[in-house]
Amino acid sequence: MIRVRPLILASVAVASVLVPRSALAGPPLICFPFDIGPARSLPMGTNGWHAIDPTYDASHLVDDTLTLLGPETPVVVRMETLRRATIYASTNPARANALLNALQERARVPHANVGLNVFDFGYLVETYRQAKPIFSAPVPAIDRIDGYQLVLKAHALQGDSAMQFAAAVITQGNSATRAESRTHLEQAKAHSDEDRTLAINISKHFQ
Repeated sequence: MIRVRPLILASVAVASVLVPRSALAGPPLICFPFDIGPARSLPMGTNGWHAIDPTYDASHLVDDTLTLLGPETPVVVRMETLRRATIYASTNPARANALLNALQERARVPHANVGLNVFDFGYLVETYRQAKPIFSAPVPAIDRIDGYQLVLKAHALQGDSAMQFAAAVITQGNSATRAESRTHLEQAKAHSDEDRTLAINISKHFQ
């Protein structure tokens, strides 16, 4: 027993290093901020992943979010902006529904960058789903929408490899979709040399 115990402890230690962070401490879409460097996004506080900026007027949340999600905004910055928007929306059911509806309507309008709008809507649905425990009231509409499939559709329309990273994070924390997560991650990694922000976030979110 004396010899076996250190081996067991060592195995546990190695396993804990290899387990994705989200499996250890909360939903990955909401609890782990994405590194966007100096890119513009919604303001946040400095006391943890959920800390809001007390000086921000959240009554402007929908308009501000739509403005930040312009066609030139990179996918990872969109992911972080939607994470922050979800935190602000979580305390106000009317605002949460207004943001969801605005992104849904935008995703229905066909144009050259519609893939990005489809991505935003699908990703927000999945972020809302993972953030259910912090919402002051349910958002029933998300139970009828498969945001993950919308993200895959967006990738088919837009061809942005960072959307594969988004799909990997969406499926990361669920044991039933772990194989899909690995597949998406490998496809994102294959193009990460072309996108430094993507490479940084792959490293941080999948240790």
